[in-house]
Amino acid sequence: MDELSLAVLAAIAGTLLVLGVAERILHQRNLDSFSIRVHVNGTRGKSSVTRLIAAGLRASGLRTCAKTTGTLPRLIHPDGVEEPIYRVGRPNVIEQLGVVRRARRLEARAIVVECMALQPFLQWVSTAALIRPTHSVITNVRADHLDVMGPDEHGVGAALSGSVPLRAPTYTAERRYLDELRHACAERGSELIVVADTDEGVTDEELEGFRYIEHRENVALALRVCRDLGVARRTALAGMQAARPDPGALTVERRQLHGRRICFVNGFAANDPESTGQVWEIALSRHSEFGCRVALVNCRIDRPERSVQLGEACLRWSPADRYVVTGTGTNFFVHAAEKAGLDPTRLQVLEGARAPLVAEVLSRVAIPDGLVVGLGNIGGVGLELMQWLKGQERFA
Repeated sequence: MDELSLAVLAAIAGTLLVLGVAERILHQRNLDSFSIRVHVNGTRGKSSVTRLIAAGLRASGLRTCAKTTGTLPRLIHPDGVEEPIYRVGRPNVIEQLGVVRRARRLEARAIVVECMALQPFLQWVSTAALIRPTHSVITNVRADHLDVMGPDEHGVGAALSGSVPLRAPTYTAERRYLDELRHACAERGSELIVVADTDEGVTDEELEGFRYIEHRENVALALRVCRDLGVARRTALAGMQAARPDPGALTVERRQLHGRRICFVNGFAANDPESTGQVWEIALSRHSEFGCRVALVNCRIDRPERSVQLGEACLRWSPADRYVVTGTGTNFFVHAAEKAGLDPTRLQVLEGARAPLVAEVLSRVAIPDGLVVGLGNIGGVGLELMQWLKGQERFA
């Protein structure tokens, strides 16, 4: 390589270094414009808790932006308007830089951001470099994404502990797998605040004030964070109840399908076996008037371990009358469920089916009327079905 080529390479490297330093300085200025920066991580409930905290802060008059990664990535403006986040290619944690920059342009004074990283190192990067939170939330530790964070719940807890910030309070509703979180907080000079679902006194009547089925522990977590940030409980709760739910929230649709009355509970966002089982039991207890109970399991070919886990776990829940399995890679669920002892005659497999066909099959198996609970994954036909149902006739 001649001297000219070396000089060109040196010039390029120097320019990239200067640009990198400049970008870092600019990002830090953007972060410094927010007096409150909340980072929300965990296995389940991240999107819901992000929305709840942001809604509570907005209700107090604080200009707050929020970013959710869940079912559909969204930037939520200080007035509650939601802006879709469009991606070219696969999700990348670097998009948080743009979120922070956009929130500053919207003149927000607080930002609440859902963690979008799975790899333990990237979870640390999200906290240490991208958000640098003043307050941190780790909702819970569940057996999900074990291929990345496993091999068990303790491994998931260790991975999530990577998002514990330096010298900032960390809130969690986790009760069992706390050792890793306590160790990380002690190392980084952060206080671990464990919030039980009864700590904020969230009543059944207050939960009924939500337009969807919200978990008590999510509301308790969000209320505690808002309280510590100076927001009155009544103000925060009113804001939370009025806020728009995440598309993956536990909603209920009562629709007429091909002459049948179907009560459809959207539990697709609960992916791990424990959370999915809780959603199933909640749905059965709240809609016991329906005689036929159908579990609609939506699978993803790129999440085979999740399908296997749900297939193994479904026999531990209250039984369904029928199990309709759709999506892609359904064989993983079917083989695991049959191996666990599920009667094959209660299974109906709709590999790759679109929403209208799934709805038609549900109307045939839910006799005379039925409760259908969507489980597994919101992606693909799960989200398509929820959108399709909104165009169907309601019943009281």
